[in-house]
Amino acid sequence: MHRVYLSILASFAMAGTAFADLLDEARVGVMQHNVCVTDCNNADKEDGPNISAELVFKSPDFLSVVLAPRPYVMGSLNTSGNTSYGAAGLIWNFSLTERLSFEPGVGYALHDGALESPFPQGDPQGDAFTSNHVLLGSEDLFRTSLALNYAISDRWGAQVLYEHLSHGQILGNGRNQGLDNVGLRVTYALGN
Repeated sequence: MHRVYLSILASFAMAGTAFADLLDEARVGVMQHNVCVTDCNNADKEDGPNISAELVFKSPDFLSVVLAPRPYVMGSLNTSGNTSYGAAGLIWNFSLTERLSFEPGVGYALHDGALESPFPQGDPQGDAFTSNHVLLGSEDLFRTSLALNYAISDRWGAQVLYEHLSHGQILGNGRNQGLDNVGLRVTYALGN
């Protein structure tokens, strides 16, 4: 659990000092934790909103061959003590209108949530545990996201974000209940 918090803090500290001239955007918002999107079997497990913060960097030249995605680091803290996580990855931005853009993203995340039930199968405590916890099956997860951005001004914007966290039977095996989060964030452009 502490490893996730330390990695989030270290990511932001490193980004804020060593890479300040490379920063492009800062984002903060509230995500509804573990909502029902496609698989609703686990949507009633865990609750409380997550506070989400993200730093987005300018796209380095070498990424121009893959449509110039921007690297990001982010952290998401669950306000009810459920699954929190930190992630890093790439996001692309495609303009739809002068103010509206679509932003898909992929990344790698570490979390502090449950992997498996700590109780043996058939133990009544295990049933209670699994009814209240999403069993993610791996400490490493993929983070995929889809966002719709609206530019309020040259610097300020708003974002509706959907994100999914799962190991996809690639980073882990066995349990893979995954998390779906939906929320709103405020964005601030730091670029020159």
